[in-house]
Amino acid sequence: MRNLDVTTLRSFVAVADSGGVTRAAGFLHLTQSAVSMQLKRLEEMLGLELFDRSGRTIALTASGEQLLVYARRMVALNDEVIGRLTDQAYEGEIVLGVPHDIVYPAIPQVLKQFNAAFPRVRVHLVSSYTRGLKEQFGRGECDLILTTETALEQGAETLCRKPLRWIGAPGGAAWRQRPLKLAFGRLCTFRPRVIEALDTAGIPWEVIVETESDRTIEATVSADLAVHTMIEGTEPPHLERIDHNGALPELPLQQINLYGATSRGGVVQQGLADLLRRAFAHSEPQRLKAG
Repeated sequence: MRNLDVTTLRSFVAVADSGGVTRAAGFLHLTQSAVSMQLKRLEEMLGLELFDRSGRTIALTASGEQLLVYARRMVALNDEVIGRLTDQAYEGEIVLGVPHDIVYPAIPQVLKQFNAAFPRVRVHLVSSYTRGLKEQFGRGECDLILTTETALEQGAETLCRKPLRWIGAPGGAAWRQRPLKLAFGRLCTFRPRVIEALDTAGIPWEVIVETESDRTIEATVSADLAVHTMIEGTEPPHLERIDHNGALPELPLQQINLYGATSRGGVVQQGLADLLRRAFAHSEPQRLKAG
């Protein structure tokens, strides 16, 4: 197996960019003979002529032009890795706030990708309700937050729009009962709109679980004692969307908004924001920004 040497590729790129070995050697702080030897070894290893030396100036052959594309990428990737692993600027902690109900499935993958890109930066994940997260963000306690809302506020960015869905136990019948039994969090932002939809449809309802514990809600719904609502695609595997065939009202779209993704956030914060954007991009191709 043959392995390309990054130092040699750096010399190759420098010669191609500067148009000569002498200028490249000065740029690299190497002797001309050292650069020439690196280029010779590179050509011998590949068994290819990379430079056309027939003229007064060195020109790349077709093989050299092809190698140059890869060489630039390999040198840039090498420098990025070294910078990310050793630069003191990429150390510390960043606080990310995410509502309970949208942590899965996107956030674990985002955290994994961020750790690979910034291994010396710790992400402190805060999971709460939208209202509480916005209060913490307002006090400067979170660097970035996601929210579930129906509107877009100043400085926020909508990552996607997804519908609310009725959620129940697999094969359950609680959704058929009247009054309809509901399980909700005390601070859930969905609750007022769900109740409004039920009232508009003339469906009697009753909240039998009002808690701050998502586990309590999931246990109640899993036991087929009540129904719940969640953003499409965020329901856990032990619950399922209710196929009510119109017996329950359609629910409004919810926006997943991002706060804190400003140009003042720095490389680390912008890196995390970009990962969050990509994680939710498949859900809504168009993103909106408030001024």
